[in-house]
Amino acid sequence: MTSSAEHTPERPDGAAAPDVSDAPARRGRVRARRAAVMAVPATLAAAGLAVLTAEGALGVQFAISGMPFTVTATELNGTGFAQFGGLDEMAEGSPNAGDTGGQVLVVTSVIKNATLTKLCQSVDLGGTNLVIRAGEGAQKVTASDLTTDSTELTGDAAFNNIEIGNDASTLNKAGPKGRGPKGVFSQQSDTVHIANLRQTNYATTAGVFKLPGLKLGFSGSGC
Repeated sequence: MTSSAEHTPERPDGAAAPDVSDAPARRGRVRARRAAVMAVPATLAAAGLAVLTAEGALGVQFAISGMPFTVTATELNGTGFAQFGGLDEMAEGSPNAGDTGGQVLVVTSVIKNATLTKLCQSVDLGGTNLVIRAGEGAQKVTASDLTTDSTELTGDAAFNNIEIGNDASTLNKAGPKGRGPKGVFSQQSDTVHIANLRQTNYATTAGVFKLPGLKLGFSGSGC
């Protein structure tokens, strides 16, 4: 009877080839994750929009940490609004990847110019929360080219001159940053108003972000 070692493949240099027995399974999980992005709609409670995204659509151009953070505001007002599906990627080998393949299905919202009242942002660091507050006085938080990648968004929303079902690559109300990949389902409007906003986000970017009355600290509870 021959031993299993006799069947171990070798490279031309005589060294044993690396074990790739689990590689098809890993690739299969990633492919399944990407396929799910194309097949499963993500429903927004505020907008009532089913977002369908294509393979490889990215909401942000940096590797996310994979740690979700909460954003709340008593009121958000924006001009130039766009929204479409996206797929964010963590850094390779991220400890936060779990069984997701390092990918997070998100809804990307872009606002050309936004104001927020009583903004709160918090991230759970395990036993404590890093909390940022701003815009609690007379001055409101303002942002230009504000982009958020969310897995949950709730509030009381109103849109002016809304268009639903656009190809994301043709969007024009939120400027160049408010366009998504070709073939992706999307919506846009001239203005957006959301009262009692609450988001679970994985990424936020802005051209300019002004935070009057900024307060940063640690707390036992988040926003």
